[in-house]
Amino acid sequence: MSVVLYGASGNAGSRILSELTSRGHQVKAVVRNPEKVKSIQAVRDDLSSADRIAEIIRGADAVVSAYAPPANETEQIIGVTERQIEAVRKAGVSRLIVVGGAGSLEVAPGVTLLASGHLPEAWVSIAASHARALEVLRKSDINWTYFSPAAFFEPGARTGKFRIGTKTLIADDKGESRISFEDYAVALVDELERPSHERAQFTIGY
Repeated sequence: MSVVLYGASGNAGSRILSELTSRGHQVKAVVRNPEKVKSIQAVRDDLSSADRIAEIIRGADAVVSAYAPPANETEQIIGVTERQIEAVRKAGVSRLIVVGGAGSLEVAPGVTLLASGHLPEAWVSIAASHARALEVLRKSDINWTYFSPAAFFEPGARTGKFRIGTKTLIADDKGESRISFEDYAVALVDELERPSHERAQFTIGY
């Protein structure tokens, strides 16, 4: 499968890149600084132009976006999502999978993590921006998938053992909601190879 991966040098993106290449997929890595990607040829782009995005992704089977906005400008992810949608439409690419946030997941019926008041203040801005980006995807006419991680999304092991859900935050018996970047990448590529959540949000946790 031919996949364009945005944000390939980041925490999630680098693990997704490794998972894709280990399974034999043809990957075009798109980053701000191509020198950060050593394993394959990388393309430079800052996601500021839908026409440029369309040029890069044309001919691909799917686009995976692991874009992460600057910490002090989290709202940038909304405009980036809008441009990616426009580019996918223009280029005729059949699928966009977005590395999302956990804030839009429910912790009680009808109550999201973002609305619950339990989210640390430092994470409210990025969670709110991710939630708005999800709404942009929901209103679009492309084939999108929004993959929300667990509440704690961190480096760890590639175990291949995890649980998949839809709109509810997944937590273990101790009430902890965690997933490693490595296992998240496994599940994302699984979804890419065997689509089960098209035009939908889904999530993961131990």
